[in-house]
Amino acid sequence: MNDLQMPRILDPAPNFEAKSTHGAIRLSDYTGKGQWVMLFSHPSDFAPVCATEFIEFARGSDDFERLNVQLIGVSIDSVYSHIAWVREIEALAGVKVKFPLVADLDQKVSQAFGMVHETVSATATVRAVFAIDPKGLVRAILYYPMQVGRNVDELVRIFEALQTADANGVSCPANWKPGDPVIVPAPATVEDAEKRLSGGGTGLDAGLDVKTWYLAKKNLIAAP
Repeated sequence: MNDLQMPRILDPAPNFEAKSTHGAIRLSDYTGKGQWVMLFSHPSDFAPVCATEFIEFARGSDDFERLNVQLIGVSIDSVYSHIAWVREIEALAGVKVKFPLVADLDQKVSQAFGMVHETVSATATVRAVFAIDPKGLVRAILYYPMQVGRNVDELVRIFEALQTADANGVSCPANWKPGDPVIVPAPATVEDAEKRLSGGGTGLDAGLDVKTWYLAKKNLIAAP
């Protein structure tokens, strides 16, 4: 056991001000403008797995921009190291790294988000991902070991699912992707459960694919 502290889902994300490859930035610079944020850490610059991730993050820029998601990278490296590494990645892969990288030499951001796991390394961040909504709340948290790179398609899907759920008051089932049916909330009373089973629902309950009283799916006319 250890004393690692980190925000949990639906906790306010710790605001911060830090030096980055885009100058001094604050988390609230983005959430305060109605943006979602994907705050993610990587163990170090000039590392092979990290390089493959950054190439794919860059290639996924259009998807993140479409979803109004600002990427912010974090590691315990200097701004100069970040700049040199970004330039090398761009030359190597023919991509443009548009998002800022925080130079977290004092570990203030990393410690606030629980990105440093001493059992792995006291001087490097693990592969953490925090999805933060425009209200500044943590909505999803993912951790990966140093040896396993992240799946960018899945990270995009998380934001698509969160935004669909928020906009429609629904949930997204396993393996959901945009255009798939969503799950509507379960009835809260016996009467409503009977109505759902009889097909007598209205509003969100209209036109359901009812599997059982607590599991029913619906096709959305328009997803965000």
